[in-house]
Amino acid sequence: MAAYLDREQAGFEQVPAEDNPPAPPELTALAHAHGVDTCYDAGAGPVQVGARTLTAVLAALGIDAGTPELAAEALERHRTESARRLLPPTVVAWQGRRTALDLPAGAEVRIELEQGGEPWELTVEHAHWLPEDLPPGRHVLAVRADGRAARAALVVAPPRIPEPRGRSWGFLAQLYSVLSERSWGMGDLADLAELAQWAGAELGAGFLQINPLHAGMPGAPSDPSPYRPSSRRFADPVHLRIEAVPEYARHEEARELAHRARLLREEVLEHDALIDRDSVWSLKRRALELLHTVPRGVGREAAYRAFVRREGEWLERYAVWNALAEAHGGGWHSWPKGLRHPANPQVAAAKAELKDRIEFHRWLAWLVDEQLHAAQRAATDAGMPIGLIHDLAVGVHPDGADAWALQDVLAAGISTGAPPDAFNAHGQDWGLPPWRPDALAEAGYAPFAALIASAARHAGAIRIDHVMGLFRLWWVPEGALPTQGTYVRYDAEAMLAVLALEAHRAGTAVIGEDLGTVEPGVRERLADHGVLGTSVLWFERDWQADGAVLPPEHWRPGCLATLTTHDLPSTAARLTGEHVELRHRLGLLARPLAEEQDAAAAELADWQRELVRIGLLAEGEPATPEALYAYLLATPAKLVGVWLPDTVGDPRPQNLPGTWDQYPNWRLPVADATGTPRTLDALATAPGTAGIAATLAPLNTPPDLPPPGHADRRTPPGAAV
Repeated sequence: MAAYLDREQAGFEQVPAEDNPPAPPELTALAHAHGVDTCYDAGAGPVQVGARTLTAVLAALGIDAGTPELAAEALERHRTESARRLLPPTVVAWQGRRTALDLPAGAEVRIELEQGGEPWELTVEHAHWLPEDLPPGRHVLAVRADGRAARAALVVAPPRIPEPRGRSWGFLAQLYSVLSERSWGMGDLADLAELAQWAGAELGAGFLQINPLHAGMPGAPSDPSPYRPSSRRFADPVHLRIEAVPEYARHEEARELAHRARLLREEVLEHDALIDRDSVWSLKRRALELLHTVPRGVGREAAYRAFVRREGEWLERYAVWNALAEAHGGGWHSWPKGLRHPANPQVAAAKAELKDRIEFHRWLAWLVDEQLHAAQRAATDAGMPIGLIHDLAVGVHPDGADAWALQDVLAAGISTGAPPDAFNAHGQDWGLPPWRPDALAEAGYAPFAALIASAARHAGAIRIDHVMGLFRLWWVPEGALPTQGTYVRYDAEAMLAVLALEAHRAGTAVIGEDLGTVEPGVRERLADHGVLGTSVLWFERDWQADGAVLPPEHWRPGCLATLTTHDLPSTAARLTGEHVELRHRLGLLARPLAEEQDAAAAELADWQRELVRIGLLAEGEPATPEALYAYLLATPAKLVGVWLPDTVGDPRPQNLPGTWDQYPNWRLPVADATGTPRTLDALATAPGTAGIAATLAPLNTPPDLPPPGHADRRTPPGAAV
């Protein structure tokens, strides 16, 4: 057999990009059958995906296609198995819509409801439609026909996700960067509650969107990026306010550590130090280990046990992984072989040995959950109709807790990323293992449902990073260049149904980060289900009119409109051209400095003319943050987001893509135009804060809305908006 992939070779190492020959017909057909794209277009015309890439991606889906003969056998096997199946692994139904089942006449159908109770019994005569009035939930569909039996997950979802009532504005903040005079060297959950209380009660803000608070990888130096976490299911205890733990008052040594925390805070606020997450966690961990020895009262003990029961196996695996990581290091792929899978008997033995540390990590997860709840309650009590918007990263670190606990539904040897495009000719590799679409379907999408439920639990809305990943993701085989990847398709109908169901249960809105390359039809389909998009002013152009500035009345209403994001230049930098100078100093420009400066100046001039045209600036007057935010106000956008550092003129981005150690990504406190760090209290009194808040005051929560926390504070699913 003529192999087009040497399966003895470990991946793509030292294989030149051109040594990825065209795929034969058998391999192409097999790839299509499993939702693997065999060509893509990133803006420069169609590109055929090579045989090595397709074979490696199919291998990650459990399919050996290393030769044309094996590919043909696998394709025939797939067709035979598909023809024999009575049901797909997961069936999706939308409330109020008829859902067809392709079953033989005389089939017996039984629906076992998630809520329990009497199952629904149906008999198929010729064709069958599922009832339109099934209750929302993740049910079980059981079928008998022609001597065969099958069971499948049945996801019944409301057709639309809850949306915010009316329009509102709010802050976009990186929590770690917002320090108060009480922080232990970085912003924490008590600072979050205070920021929300101030913004809601004093300024009339309707929401506060923050960076992902996911649990980070252990060890030092740690990766400060919140977008490459150990776990997306649980938040990081580094965000805890130690003094807010009730047991703190009963432990003198723990109270003494607060004095050492003052030094960490002063280093950042008074001596221009970067935020040192590792030092903060070292001190907090010592305090928490002391507090864990303090007996809990019966009420708190009962609350803790209820949390453990609610979180179940997910919490158990997360705590076990953390305890094992303390003993064997953070990279589970190099642990003793018997510990590399949570179902192994060696893991059960290790759990007995490490029970005290496992209990400690369960307790930490509970403390964080308590303080997250308190922060959202503070936001709604302050009058915010939405409150906190939590950010859900697109994936997890391959060596982290989720990758270990969920390895049966994640693709081994694969990283997500992005194809080469006009902005990055080399493509991108994010180093995050993707969901296996086949394994998700077989699991009834339970892991995805649990993830969404967790993200929404203490939120008025969730933001989904790279929301296009509900439809397809760029898979890069291990050892390959990002240009040697391909798109893998997901069952978007099922992903959207699970998202809608869990958002409905939590009463949360959903915002999708849909910037960059978006496949035609994706934004429209998301909007059909009530998912808001993300619109950044500088990117809003009318590409059917030679890229002219998009007038405010032509913006889409279903979006969060902003001037920037954590990956983009601040408004102050845009208005001065500092963002070009910064990239020049770091050697990141693709063109000569003068050309980049001219392009930035032309872009700014376009927006200045538009601001003058609609009466927000006088002729010859320079653009200001207030004028730009007034422009967002003039659009029909449902939500308007204010980048918190804009209130004090901070010119620095929090993250500069394309850099690693050349720039202090994710470690900068909010600072003013001179680079002087500003505390949360100082932000509250800054003139820029008052100016922007006054500009957006027309969006303040109207008095006729239901009171915060009321069950009807958002539009019911399926209601007209």
